[in-house]
Amino acid sequence: MDTLPHQPQRPASRRHMIVCGDDALAERLAAELRTVYAERVTVVLPAGPGDETSGPAARAHVRSATLLSRVQALLNRAPGTEPNAANDPMHVLQAAVLDEQALAEAGVADASALALVHDDDETNIRAALTARRLNPRLRLVIRLYNRSLGQHLAALLDQAAALSSPGLDPAARDTSTTVLSDADTAAPALAATAIAGTSKVVQADGLLLRAVERTPPRHGETADPGLATLALLSTTTNDPAGSDSSETDGGDSPLLLPDERAVESAAGRGTIVLQAVAPAATTGSSRGNKARGMPLGSLFSRRLRWSLFGLAVSVLGLAIATWATGDDIHPLHAGYLTLLDLFAIDDPAIGEPTARKVLQLLTGVAGLLLLPVLLAAVLEALGTFRTTATLRRPPRGLSGHIVLLGLGKIGSRVLTRLRELDIPVVCIEEDPDARGVPLARRLRVPTVIGDVTDDGVLEAAKVHRAHALLALTSIDATNLEAALSARALKPNLRVVLRLYDDAFAAAVYRTLRAAHPRALTRSRSVSTLAAPAFAGAMMGRQILGAIPVERSVLLFAALEVAGHPRLEGRTIAESFRPGHWRVLALDSASPADRRPDLAATPAYDDAGTHTTGLVWNLPPGYVLRPQDRVVVATTRQGLAELLGRVPHPTGP
Repeated sequence: MDTLPHQPQRPASRRHMIVCGDDALAERLAAELRTVYAERVTVVLPAGPGDETSGPAARAHVRSATLLSRVQALLNRAPGTEPNAANDPMHVLQAAVLDEQALAEAGVADASALALVHDDDETNIRAALTARRLNPRLRLVIRLYNRSLGQHLAALLDQAAALSSPGLDPAARDTSTTVLSDADTAAPALAATAIAGTSKVVQADGLLLRAVERTPPRHGETADPGLATLALLSTTTNDPAGSDSSETDGGDSPLLLPDERAVESAAGRGTIVLQAVAPAATTGSSRGNKARGMPLGSLFSRRLRWSLFGLAVSVLGLAIATWATGDDIHPLHAGYLTLLDLFAIDDPAIGEPTARKVLQLLTGVAGLLLLPVLLAAVLEALGTFRTTATLRRPPRGLSGHIVLLGLGKIGSRVLTRLRELDIPVVCIEEDPDARGVPLARRLRVPTVIGDVTDDGVLEAAKVHRAHALLALTSIDATNLEAALSARALKPNLRVVLRLYDDAFAAAVYRTLRAAHPRALTRSRSVSTLAAPAFAGAMMGRQILGAIPVERSVLLFAALEVAGHPRLEGRTIAESFRPGHWRVLALDSASPADRRPDLAATPAYDDAGTHTTGLVWNLPPGYVLRPQDRVVVATTRQGLAELLGRVPHPTGP
């Protein structure tokens, strides 16, 4: 392995993190660690065959320069960029094999976290086993596509860390192993973008939280306080909480975590308010009931139901007429005679009164009409039971749903997330053998099999009455064509595109926004959506996520009150430090029953339900106890102070 020329060696005494990989996810992850968390980063690049045969130092320098230039471009346009980031350059190394020597030279022995984000699962697993042996206290974040293998590997590495550090207090041990995949990390953000219009969300114990921009209220209006006011904006935009770029062009800088006095005195300034999107646990039981039940509307069409209703009314009318015209006949007997005439098993009314003959003829005609209706009902019922074992068709009258295009790796995860939130979905998939088709069949999600570029496919999915379109195929051109076709059918349709290239995604976003200014458009790459989750896992399980606010960043973390003098023994009002941190919620679950990672998607019990233990809107006089765990919104400087990474400043 060759150290790149003109790269200053990383001091071993300073906290740093290591990222191993050279694709878009590695670039985004390195930029996320630098911009959001202000961490020192060392990137380890793999050396290709050309690097080994023709000038390894020169090849390494070219590859590192390319990576550094792309990361620097991300730093320049990312919110929260440090002004003096250039004074602390990113270190880039190159290794032909990610072995013990490569990891040792990258400084894994004194690193705080290591991310292994290669496309090859075997490479990541080997490096993880080696890194855990070199540094038992290292926090590992591994990219694996095999979820079952990832669970076993995480348990194995955590057990190895516990046995290697027997004298370390388990409460203080932060050597967690997190196994993630692009699909698992990008799915919540894509689902939230389709539902809430923004991917800037944070998940806390199954509750999706988003930052919503509120314009200044007019005279006589009251502003929605939401769960908390996160910031006062320097400027307002027309695209709440979702614009790809919300940079300011002058004026006052945003005021993060303001107190009530600052909010009341800031007339004419927009605010960022924390708002709950939807509880992820609202649908467990309803989801199971829908899977077991068989509504009448899915068995018989509306036209057939009206036909049966009309015939029933006709037969009832004939029975009443028979009872009214008969001589001292019981109503039940009149109904019995009518049914006999209906099925043509009664004797002819020869010698009977004229009224009885006419009614018998009319009842016979109704019986002739009943035969084709009964045959159609049988055929429709059989067809429904057959499609229940295969795929459902979109029901008539469906509206307000989300059209999900593509049931591959990403689409399957997004479909699961949307059904957990009880959002109606209609899927479109060209390949009937795609990996997400069995999932759609099991969840009884309506699915249209066909090429989205063909005429009638989007109409079959009822896209003209849909709430949003999620185009998640692996082909950028297909996603773009689907979005344009859907906008032709419904100009104000909310569209979320999965695009591989970031530059292409930005260009598509600007063009569609200019062409349809009143319609919300989002273009996202999987690496852009996955990087924050990987970065949060590298920071530790206490980090729930981050939300950009113009050129600043707010972090959300779950902290144990014990050991934090700025929290322990103080009331909610006393613990609030404007501009630095604010306690938002309290975990009411007992310490033994708490989930270790509040940012992870919660598991459901046998009844299909999950109840969050977080209590919001805490009274100002509540005193924080050592056994409490709280969710705080904080700046980077505030989090560093709370975690003891910098000295506590004097003053209130």
